[in-house]
Amino acid sequence: MPSEVLGLRALNRALLSRQRLLDRADLPDDADGRRAAVIGTIEHLVGLQAQAPFPPYYGLWSRLGGFRPEDLAPLLTDRSVVRIALMRGTIHLVSARDCLPLRHQLQPVLERGVRGTFGRQLAGVDPGALAAAGRELVESAPMTFSQLGEALAERWPDHPPAALAQGVRALVPLVQVPPRAVWGRSGQSLHTSAERWLGQPARAAASPPARPARARVQSLAGLMTRYLAAFGPATARDMAAWSGLTGLRPVLEELRPSLVTFTDEQGAELFDLPSAPRPGGDVIAPVRLVAEFDNLVLSHADRTRVVSAENLKRFYTINGIFPGSVLIDGFVAGLWRLARNKSTATLTIELFGPQTDLDPVVDEAERMLGFCAPDVSHDVRFAAIG
Repeated sequence: MPSEVLGLRALNRALLSRQRLLDRADLPDDADGRRAAVIGTIEHLVGLQAQAPFPPYYGLWSRLGGFRPEDLAPLLTDRSVVRIALMRGTIHLVSARDCLPLRHQLQPVLERGVRGTFGRQLAGVDPGALAAAGRELVESAPMTFSQLGEALAERWPDHPPAALAQGVRALVPLVQVPPRAVWGRSGQSLHTSAERWLGQPARAAASPPARPARARVQSLAGLMTRYLAAFGPATARDMAAWSGLTGLRPVLEELRPSLVTFTDEQGAELFDLPSAPRPGGDVIAPVRLVAEFDNLVLSHADRTRVVSAENLKRFYTINGIFPGSVLIDGFVAGLWRLARNKSTATLTIELFGPQTDLDPVVDEAERMLGFCAPDVSHDVRFAAIG
């Protein structure tokens, strides 16, 4: 029988529901409950994009009622969560429990990326020797990539220090250590190995040992099931866009008996978990301010379920910053930017077009300012897109 067609609004509402942006759950009052809920949300989302230090705080604020910076900052310092290169080779905030399993599943993405960018510059360097030398250095004391590259260049003087450091980043699971990304503090991007930071044994090889094809498929089937729980329904191309992995078709065929399938309006096959929420397109979606670099906007090959192709172009700025977005009726309708001085925090909203009711946008903006700048006066402004 023909698959049911899911329209754009149905896909949008399903995504918002799974991203916990449709209904915002309140954090419990007790400390243990709050801690468990924050870590549980991070794990449900399979991490939060963390290219910049502080977007994960805003990402959790947009999803959890009553979230405060102090609900996340101690989890970084007590090593319950870490920042590490994972999906698409980019930095993500993940739980300590997820850190190394995810890194092992996504290791091919990191190695493919470094070969593509630095392969020629690293020609002749033995990957195992580079990984071992890099690990020894960062485990003796956390280092910036500049420091790491300079130290490695003493052994490999004919190769660029930056390439050597990036080679280690790809071969060794490196975490950025506090005070980097701790709210209210600042610090350089200092790295050590995830195993040293989390007190776990290191693998003997730079890369995970080659798995039989069947074992790899089963491992990635678990990862893609988690992706669907947080981002589905989705196509094979969506899963590849989120993860950076290739060759996922056998994984989907392994999963197919346990999934349901639909088609989108262009006829592409969508995979989904049978029990996952799929609210209808007529469900009301509240205004939300979504964090910079949020995976909501970055995790599908076809992003029109949340932002139109025309509006997506507005996100790619010259300085590489992927700005925060304003959701109105579930779709990206504008951008937000925050500026602060000693006395005032100003949240500027840039909408892509006219809106009939700005009060909910102002209310959400005031709520954000109360979260991130409670000790200064607040100013919400609307500006034209430049």
